[in-house]
Amino acid sequence: MSPEPPRRPIRELPDELISQIAAGEVIDRPAAAVRELLDNALDAGATQVTVRLAGGGVRLVSVEDDGVGIPPDQLPLALKRHATSKIRDLAELERVGTMGFRGEALAALASVAELAITSRTAEAPHAWRLQARGGELAPAARSRGTTVEVQELFFATPARRKFLKSDATELAHALDVVRRAALARPDVGIAVWHEGRQVAQWRPAPWLQRLADVLGRDFEAASRPLEAQRGPLTLRGRIGHPEAARARADLQILFVNGRCVRDRLVSHAVRTAYDDQLHGARQPAWVLFLGIEPELVDVNVHPAKAEVRFRDGGAVFQAVRQAVVEALAPTRATAAVATPVAEADPVASSPPAAAARPAWQPSLAWADAGGGALKAAEPRAPWAPALRALAQPLPAAPEAPPAVEQPLGRAVAQIGGAYVLAENASGLVVVDMHAAHERIVYERLKRAADAAAGAGAELPAQPLLIPHTLAATPAELAAAEAHADALRALGLDVGVLGVATLVVRSRPAALPDADLTELVRAVLAELAEVGGSRVVQRARDELLATMACHAAVRANRRLTLPEMDALLREMEATERSDTCNHGRPTWRQVTLKELDGLFLRGR
Repeated sequence: MSPEPPRRPIRELPDELISQIAAGEVIDRPAAAVRELLDNALDAGATQVTVRLAGGGVRLVSVEDDGVGIPPDQLPLALKRHATSKIRDLAELERVGTMGFRGEALAALASVAELAITSRTAEAPHAWRLQARGGELAPAARSRGTTVEVQELFFATPARRKFLKSDATELAHALDVVRRAALARPDVGIAVWHEGRQVAQWRPAPWLQRLADVLGRDFEAASRPLEAQRGPLTLRGRIGHPEAARARADLQILFVNGRCVRDRLVSHAVRTAYDDQLHGARQPAWVLFLGIEPELVDVNVHPAKAEVRFRDGGAVFQAVRQAVVEALAPTRATAAVATPVAEADPVASSPPAAAARPAWQPSLAWADAGGGALKAAEPRAPWAPALRALAQPLPAAPEAPPAVEQPLGRAVAQIGGAYVLAENASGLVVVDMHAAHERIVYERLKRAADAAAGAGAELPAQPLLIPHTLAATPAELAAAEAHADALRALGLDVGVLGVATLVVRSRPAALPDADLTELVRAVLAELAEVGGSRVVQRARDELLATMACHAAVRANRRLTLPEMDALLREMEATERSDTCNHGRPTWRQVTLKELDGLFLRGR
């Protein structure tokens, strides 16, 4: 037998140890200290903030602002735990409008570092300086505002200091925090100094200018604006073009009511909006500002306030995803010259009538290089008649070529049996005709399938002659009960059969051959995480994408100039036509300036 553990009496922890434990949750590295002090400076109404660092922030973090300042009689209180001017009761906590609100940061920093505050209000004749460790309050010189100096971070907890990285790494983390604050508040000037040398500065500027100053002109050029209102939700920001996606998710920045946070729900919503537009496992770049009524979001769920929780996560997921889908729909070629139009739902919109379509629309019956007709696999789904209708012969292309002023220009040649060359006002356009046609057919198939299912209606279900059973975890059982209506809307009739078993009585008619067990588990997992699921639609779209790939015009198929021009016009009219279904680009622009450079013109 193992010996009994020694009995120790229960005692209250000393205040200093309590503060050090709390500090471990709030302050884990110099960047956290910078974040907390920046939040306080912005809450104080600062228009100019200067951050000074030494040793990557380990030896010194100093944040100086020109805010309202702190009266001398309140300086000692500012260092007490849970003392704050920002909330007074539970009602104000539930409607927090400031960056800070717990009154923990200064007390936490004072428990693990040497901290001093120097502050002056507008009416005070001079500033006052308070040393946290000794409690001495003495007159000091400075203009209106506050300076907080944190020296020798974690000197009182040396074990934690051992976990810090090199000065360069800690500096990089601190600079990242300041950059995000600079994005959130373009009206505030911010400067950063390290070891007596200025390493960053952002002057007050309009938001687009601040965005370019912080993230660079390359991001601005490779992204498009997003601005939408969905009920109580306001969205604005910039989302990267699919073809400019990155290998890592290192440029995905979210602000909720001005607070920079991480949120898996919003990140997942944005990522699913890029479905069938990203190549491989690449990640989109985006900066989003989400505004929502304070009572609809809980900011008090993470020690470092780095996460939030939405009251209706499913509604936020759907709103964010739909806003991003609509922002991505216009092609880059037409977005630059398009006039503002009323917002439309691209998913629920019906396909245009045959008479209203462009004269040339390559269809499922396009001939391949050998002259044989391409025949798509017969779809086993209720929307099969609509798909067959799309394969009917279409009118011949017009003879008159379009003007160069068209976004994708006028076709001039076909090269290598795979590319269409066109001339537009900017220079040369190169189009991968198979990739472009693949996207055109794919979007047409999706519209037809959506129209057959009915906009906003439940997806057609196929009852099972013999119900399917599967073992389920407690979490899956709970999700099946909580989201029964959402499951039926996806064509899945799922019920609880026992303490560890689910029964499936119907399946989506569009997916007759899918693995039902894996499908149900994937849908339940997504429903439990974000309150909505695109598993069924994604699987359906993968089938349509395969059909579109086989139906698209193949390489070495010779096109006439009118056919090439008609392909360009259809690309301009098709949503998401900048990439094919697999995320590869469908066209590239070579400007006249780039062509001049190739031939050394003007040198």
